[in-house]
Amino acid sequence: MDALDQIGETVIDALANYFKETHNRGIVERLTKEVKTLEAEKPATNTVVAGKTVVFTGSLEKMTREEAKAMAERLGAKTSASVSKKTDYLVAGPGAGSKLDKAREAGVTVLTEDEWFELIGKK
Repeated sequence: MDALDQIGETVIDALANYFKETHNRGIVERLTKEVKTLEAEKPATNTVVAGKTVVFTGSLEKMTREEAKAMAERLGAKTSASVSKKTDYLVAGPGAGSKLDKAREAGVTVLTEDEWFELIGKK
């Protein structure tokens, strides 16, 4: 099997083995009869950051890094844990270190958390 985004081969193999067992599939089938599934939220495609790659670093003060990544992804951006030449924006909070240096060297646009919110139209 091919690896999925942020899910490695070990997890994929474990899931495949789990669902090979009939009684495990039965549990899921019974569960799906009891719950109503909703369509997943689709990322926006018409925002200023749609299609852009964003890295968050340092201590964010208005939200956690996970919340920031989720927000960026809802707005259609891709998030990354590392800076590269493909990075469009680095949002740097207090304590940003080597990622900030690397972004500056690569000519990446560096934003504070407040500038990020201004860019995406949030206060």
